[in-house]
Amino acid sequence: MTRLNLTVIGERINPGFKSTREFFDNEDFPALQELAKRQVAAGAKYLNLNAGNRAKDDPEFLARIIRAIQEVVEVPLSFDFPNVEVQKVCLKTYDPDKAKGQKPIVNSVAETRWEMMELLTIRPFKVILMASERLEDGEAKPNITGAEMADTAHRVAVRLVKECGLAMDDIIVDIAVSALIADTAGMNKMALDAVRRIGSDPALKGIHMSGGISNIGQQMPAKAADGSNLKEQLENAFLTVAVPLGFDYVLGTPWRDYQKLEDGNPVFETFKKILEAQGTDALRLVRKLYRP
Repeated sequence: MTRLNLTVIGERINPGFKSTREFFDNEDFPALQELAKRQVAAGAKYLNLNAGNRAKDDPEFLARIIRAIQEVVEVPLSFDFPNVEVQKVCLKTYDPDKAKGQKPIVNSVAETRWEMMELLTIRPFKVILMASERLEDGEAKPNITGAEMADTAHRVAVRLVKECGLAMDDIIVDIAVSALIADTAGMNKMALDAVRRIGSDPALKGIHMSGGISNIGQQMPAKAADGSNLKEQLENAFLTVAVPLGFDYVLGTPWRDYQKLEDGNPVFETFKKILEAQGTDALRLVRKLYRP
């Protein structure tokens, strides 16, 4: 197999992972430092930080985590909080000199949360731009087609460049990756259509695309029908389609083996059929992935 050319944003510093939650609960900073180092050693170019609800309630705890991580690694951080006040703490604490001068990432900016861009008064940053929602007549609306996601990405990215001085290289569009086990409405097909449209938009040349790739295997068994690693293969199946279309970043686990799947791979062939199905037909195909 061929390794996919991706920039990995390490996702593991997040209490949503059972293996990480106790580090937060126990304020085990050495363990969080080791987790940061492990992700970088495995190839992460950025580290995502999500401290859950405690980020809002205990800003000093959040600042301590940032300082602890920056003591042991030199990659930039991605701050995963859709909250201006929390992001202020992150950006004021972040030391670019400890990341070889590289900008942090603010995750996440949206057309419906434009106030996030006021944070540029603190320091320069890259953004993860949510393409899953748009502002229409003053209200937030969900994007439910690839065309809507692409139109939103185009409109907001151009505005970020013109009004905020960002380069396209500073913008990473988040393409929502859905749990396959519950995708009866073709959300992953829609996401891949959005990737194709954004990647072929000449006005967005140089922009990046990413997504939380581990979402696709949520609640799925660990093993495929043939005994192979099902979740890893599902991640690779999505990426095998998406990367040639311009999807070049991934929020994921750095020690995953992100490889291109070849035609004929059982999981990949079933995944392609699932993309064309909906409703109970899609669910029946999903079950075939893990039932002999």
